[in-house]
Amino acid sequence: MKIVIHVIITAVAVWLATVFIQGISVTAHTTVGKVGTLLAVAVIFGVINAVLKPIIKAIGCAFYVLTLGLIALIVNALLFLLTGYLADKVGLPFHVHHFVPALLGALLVGIVSWVLSLITGDNKN
Repeated sequence: MKIVIHVIITAVAVWLATVFIQGISVTAHTTVGKVGTLLAVAVIFGVINAVLKPIIKAIGCAFYVLTLGLIALIVNALLFLLTGYLADKVGLPFHVHHFVPALLGALLVGIVSWVLSLITGDNKN
């Protein structure tokens, strides 16, 4: 059940990113198509974060220390770009057009996901 809640929270956060950030879009024509796309993108984003982020942190821990963690913003933006790329490759109508929208989208998704996790009581503490 926790996984379903995480996917829904991430889907809402990605939807808000498509609403507020120019350069991130879902081009499905129906509401059902948009919701399905957002849920699928949330799953892709979750898998990418679960698999790649720990590897990147372990390999690049010196960069995290040297930049006082600011490299995490770049890593999150690149992972968001990768999510858009993979979604496009599997035929989902989700697009992240450039690095700056990916950076802003990753920030917004992270903040909204954190806030919604606090509200739903689904935080990892």
